[in-house]
Amino acid sequence: MSKRISRVNELLQREVSEQMRRYYRAESAPITISEVSTSVDLRNANVYYAVLGDDDAISEAKVFFRKNGNDLRKRVSKEITMKYFPRMEFLYDPSLERGATILDLLDELDKESNES
Repeated sequence: MSKRISRVNELLQREVSEQMRRYYRAESAPITISEVSTSVDLRNANVYYAVLGDDDAISEAKVFFRKNGNDLRKRVSKEITMKYFPRMEFLYDPSLERGATILDLLDELDKESNES
């Protein structure tokens, strides 16, 4: 990945998070933007999000992005000037959840080894 694409990804991630915090604070509190992946031509961007909570919270986040995704894109495009502003697709990212599960397993193993 080029440095430019990497910088664009970081900028989009920061600005999407900021706009969610500023305008959708109550609805987006359990949602974290974990990564943005922009295509090489900068026409499309996958915005990955993680959610604190259970399956109901994940489905609520999905509904939130389906309902507010276009407005969020417009708000971000007003803050960031680009020749072509990417079309955003919001995708759930379960990696933070998997990481927490792995950490819990490691903690259990550590407890067992200390008890032995």
